[in-house]
Amino acid sequence: MKKLIILSFLLVTCNLFAQPAATPASEVIKGIQQKQQLAETSIVKNLPFKSIGPTIMSGRVVDFAVNPNNPVEFYVGYASGGVWHTRNNGTSFEPVLDSSPTQNVGSLAMDWKNNRLWVGTGEVNSSRSSYAGIGLLLSEDGGKSWKNMGLSDAHHISKIMINPNNPNEVVVSAVGHLYSKNNERGVYKTVDGGASWNKTLFVNDETGIIEMDVDPNNWNLMYAAAWDKDRKAWNFRGNGNASAIYKSTDAGNTWTKVTVAGSGFPVGEGVGRIGLAVVDANTVYAIHDNQFRRKDEKKLETNDGMLVKDDFKTMTTAQFMGLDNNRLKTYLRQNGFQEKYTAESVKEMVKTGKAKPVDLARYLEDANTMLFDTPVIGAEVYKSTDGGKNWKKTHEGYLDGIYFSYGYYFGKIHVDPNNADKIYIYGVPILKSADGGKTFESISADNVHADHHALWINPKLQGHLINGNDGGVNISYDDGETWIKNNAPEVGQFYTVNVDDEKPYNVYGGLQDNGVWKGAHNAEMNSRWHQSGENPYKSIMGGDGMQVQIDSRNTNVVYTGFQFGNYFRLNLETDEQTYIQPKHELGETPYRFNWQTPILLSSHNQDILYLGGNKLMRSMNRGDDWEPISGDLTQGGKAGNVAYGTLTSISESPFQFGLIYAGSDDGMLHVTRNGGGNWVNISNSFPKDLWVSRVIASEHKKERVYVTLNGYRWDDFTPYVYVSEDYGQSWKKITTNLTASPVNVIKEDPHNENVLYLGTDNGAWVSFNRGDNWHVFSGGLPNVAVHDLVIQKREKDLVLGTHGRSFYLADTEVLSKMSTGSMNEVLLADIGSIRSSGRWGSRFSPWYDIFEPSRDIQFYSPATGKAEVVVTDENENRLQRMVVDVERGINIVEYDLSVSEKGVKALGKSGTEIKKAENDLFYLTKGSYIITVSIDGKEAITTLEVK
Repeated sequence: MKKLIILSFLLVTCNLFAQPAATPASEVIKGIQQKQQLAETSIVKNLPFKSIGPTIMSGRVVDFAVNPNNPVEFYVGYASGGVWHTRNNGTSFEPVLDSSPTQNVGSLAMDWKNNRLWVGTGEVNSSRSSYAGIGLLLSEDGGKSWKNMGLSDAHHISKIMINPNNPNEVVVSAVGHLYSKNNERGVYKTVDGGASWNKTLFVNDETGIIEMDVDPNNWNLMYAAAWDKDRKAWNFRGNGNASAIYKSTDAGNTWTKVTVAGSGFPVGEGVGRIGLAVVDANTVYAIHDNQFRRKDEKKLETNDGMLVKDDFKTMTTAQFMGLDNNRLKTYLRQNGFQEKYTAESVKEMVKTGKAKPVDLARYLEDANTMLFDTPVIGAEVYKSTDGGKNWKKTHEGYLDGIYFSYGYYFGKIHVDPNNADKIYIYGVPILKSADGGKTFESISADNVHADHHALWINPKLQGHLINGNDGGVNISYDDGETWIKNNAPEVGQFYTVNVDDEKPYNVYGGLQDNGVWKGAHNAEMNSRWHQSGENPYKSIMGGDGMQVQIDSRNTNVVYTGFQFGNYFRLNLETDEQTYIQPKHELGETPYRFNWQTPILLSSHNQDILYLGGNKLMRSMNRGDDWEPISGDLTQGGKAGNVAYGTLTSISESPFQFGLIYAGSDDGMLHVTRNGGGNWVNISNSFPKDLWVSRVIASEHKKERVYVTLNGYRWDDFTPYVYVSEDYGQSWKKITTNLTASPVNVIKEDPHNENVLYLGTDNGAWVSFNRGDNWHVFSGGLPNVAVHDLVIQKREKDLVLGTHGRSFYLADTEVLSKMSTGSMNEVLLADIGSIRSSGRWGSRFSPWYDIFEPSRDIQFYSPATGKAEVVVTDENENRLQRMVVDVERGINIVEYDLSVSEKGVKALGKSGTEIKKAENDLFYLTKGSYIITVSIDGKEAITTLEVK
């Protein structure tokens, strides 16, 4: 009996502390198939989503495939925005991956002779939002259709190399899972066009292959770079003993490690990401993210005697008390300490033990500054001239200002095909060397984004470069002296989206590495702004753009910021910026702020602002002053180099001030019903250690609350969505028929409590019965990550913030009328008014197309069949009749505002004459018209006003 009790205890303990498991590839593929089937039968599949930009600021480029015989034609792969094709040197692009199950891209390879495009899915840069892929995809018809060619559990595919003399022989490198161990990583080879694969290089279950290159003159000679890394939500190790360079002399069938002790290339725990460029049989370059620490450097003596942060890290109390007060005062003021911290008051705090000298350093340190404070060696360039046996660093000293301490995000080197001494490297800047890496010069420019990831060098035209970076595509014809910006695609990587209530209303959002932007929702994405000089979207903040809150009383007052809780109050009318990040008290443990720190303006009082660190902070005066209204609402954080144990989502009930929910990145969810007076943990029944991606207090019922959990940082793609009807005391899971994909956001329809919207890493969904089952959106919406969504209440518009394809907008008026009880009725949306014009049906000049007006008639049909659409005037004259095929669900009929011949005669009898337009059509005149949609004896009516 005793043994049984112990065994039971162990089982319970293991279950409590078991970390979430990675989703098997079979479940991912099954989910993709299920989603495709659901999309075909979804009652919202015909609801059109419109891309509304922006295009001016792009997203992260990861690879190119350029036509060697016609370089104005190329494909570009975006990390989470799909693959795009241009035939006119980047003037315009067409998406070619939209019909596939993913938009997540790691690598491209094009067999131009046979028109076969390979896509290695899953970005390899290992950032916070480097989404996993689904293996290798192949298209043989220019992207119209795609076949999955395997390696579905590799998650992140870094390189695809095609034998130029045998297109069925392909060598592929895979990085493997980002957040968990797995064996499908290494080098794979096929000789039958992808029908079967042979793993030819495997190091271990945490080490993948981040880069390969091949001798341009010898297919048999290849090099591969292994990368030993481990990413967790709280820590990223981007280096390890297994990182090394391997060589193959038999076209990737076998491999030999060449960076061994004595080779001249670093070995050991500090070896990080490696990039490769092969010149010929003897010569190969490598760029290395060296994570070994720098040797201690003597501090340069300065004449001014200025104190710096590091001085306080080793200072004793006695030394501190002996500091000159003026020197200490200067340090406090220059580093932004609160005014209450004077030299005298700080010395008193140290004297009485309330603070220590080191606290004057810790006060300034957060997750953002620590990224730059790690004293690693950083980027280095090595060269071998004997086929990889021996390596030598090409330069003296350090290459500072390229990688800083996050070289995991970069790691490419390129050689000019016509000059073995001309090389290119990049990180934050892009650099070139004309002397084999001894010296470098920057070829960055004002119109070229920092953070570079891809480069193509034209072997036939000196100085012609195509560069891919976090801000899109740039092209140069003078070796980087000047650049053209080619940002036509809508591929912005938004973390967040919000809207105001202006007319027309504006859309706001925070972009990965590209700041915060604002633009009118009805702005057209075209090149007209090149002529006017005014783009519809405006940048209002730099850095990695984060959450946005808009003061409903004055939309010029906006709260937003950049990563790790660096928030500001902006006055867009006066261009004022006020920094409002809460600061801990000197001597206390610094607050922890998430990369995507949550903020919230109280709906009860727009002067009250909430902000989540590891504690929930509240300001009663728009961020000027703060107070914590909770203790630590997380599990306390973990040792590591990534901020963790932080709040990720905040929601306040619109029914009661101070009824607040706060969720964390380590799976905790708390509620307070008295403005922080006391907090209750309501997450005990949830799976452990998942990210609370969203908590939403219902605006329809006070006791109701929704929460979504996200396992992405464990490679767990299970959807977790819950609802509670009792303030979180008990929970119901509402994920029936949702397919495998992490969930980022849930929102209620503001007009109908039964309608819920959901955003996942692979698209968006809607439910009409509060989550009992779900319908997938697909009309014009690719399978892209939906990070955030918002409903514009007045216009009943759903705006999606996607992480890879910018903003999408859909009219949800019919959706907001749907529920279980209305599914057998015809439901019809209001139709926006239109201003009449004498130019309808005519040309502005002989060189323009005929201008033809239209309005969409959106309705829900309870059955598949025929629908009759009738237009009548106020005198019951029938002016137009259309009979159209409809499917069960949402349908759209485009009405061109024309009047039939019978309608014209009816109007003539009533004394109204209308003229025939140039295109031989008659059009509605000023007035109010009745639109009736009839299906199987059921009908719905609305009006159309022509002003």
